[in-house]
Amino acid sequence: MIYELRIYDCLPGRLPALLTRFNDHTLALWERHGIRQAGFFTTMVGENSNRLTYLLAWESLAEREAKWTSFIRDPDWLAARDASERDGPILANVRNELLAPTAFSSVK
Repeated sequence: MIYELRIYDCLPGRLPALLTRFNDHTLALWERHGIRQAGFFTTMVGENSNRLTYLLAWESLAEREAKWTSFIRDPDWLAARDASERDGPILANVRNELLAPTAFSSVK
């Protein structure tokens, strides 16, 4: 299993719009595309309280490439993204890393 760590830093005051987009649109689209989330987190204490961090679970890099590409080209995703940004951009920065669990990890 491969995990993808994604960190979204929102523009000031825009985290609620991002959370709404995930809750109301993105998660259903991921389900349709077979994308598995492994957890979502907001920052309680840390460098940025306008941050959403989440993990995705993939069987392989090939699965990630195929499913993510399909998702980001989905017209329903593009419409949901554009609608959520009618009041302006949401994200200031996006980072992601692909992670492999160690032999001693409780997550495999």
